[in-house]
Amino acid sequence: MPINPPKTPQQKKSLSYAKDRRNTYRENDKGSRKAIPARKAEENRKVRRKAKHILESTERVDEEATDLIESSLRHDVERIGGWKKAADEPLGEVLSRTMARKRKT
Repeated sequence: MPINPPKTPQQKKSLSYAKDRRNTYRENDKGSRKAIPARKAEENRKVRRKAKHILESTERVDEEATDLIESSLRHDVERIGGWKKAADEPLGEVLSRTMARKRKT
């Protein structure tokens, strides 16, 4: 295992600006702890309800359509394009925007 040379404070700061993220969604960051799992659970419940409804209606369709429905449910076709969390922004971008705003005033 190679030993990495120690980083200078300037290198550490630039890595921090690149890797650290900040929530810029204009929502309380503490609320995200509950909101994100709640949205994911809501999306999962919606998919399960839809799958249950589709499976209940398969008695009225022919066998080819039933195979197609079961295949799409197995491959989670309903989840494609569902809810996704908006990515947080890198700290460097947030700080540069803040500094630009301060310079204007």
